[in-house]
Amino acid sequence: MPTQELLSPQLQQEIKELMASYPKPQSAILMALHRIQEELGWVPEPAQAQVAELFGMHPQDVTTLVSFYYMYHRKPVGRYVLKICRSISCYLCGSQRVIDQLENKLEIKLGETTADGEFSLVGAECLAACTGAPCLQVNDRFFENASEERINDLLARLRRGDDSYPAANVSWQPKE
Repeated sequence: MPTQELLSPQLQQEIKELMASYPKPQSAILMALHRIQEELGWVPEPAQAQVAELFGMHPQDVTTLVSFYYMYHRKPVGRYVLKICRSISCYLCGSQRVIDQLENKLEIKLGETTADGEFSLVGAECLAACTGAPCLQVNDRFFENASEERINDLLARLRRGDDSYPAANVSWQPKE
């Protein structure tokens, strides 16, 4: 049975070029999944099946990858995906307070999206930013040294539509 076509012809061509750039084409699978998510906003099952066909893999193998890595979204997410680090460094520096504050302010729990579709909260096991703990990412841009005041400012700026915040190239802010 043919899979539903979700990937644009341009994206399919880009994936094929990625595959050709590796000695073993399957080495490009994670990058291909990132590109699919960039184009669609998430990685739905029909897209997983389509990428499995492109890579000559069993669809369940692609589903296993998508479900293993928290960075791939298996359902639609909000405009702003807030990934909160829950590793030991962030936990010891107060990530649970950050999670509690975000859940309270946004009126959702980890794994949920606000009713207006603006925010999704995702727990992350490690964002590799221990020196800026507690940290989170806003659509893959780092926001370090999160505090109650900084979280309030972050949410206010994002609600105003400030898509440039936090800056993509500047993540570290000194602790006060």
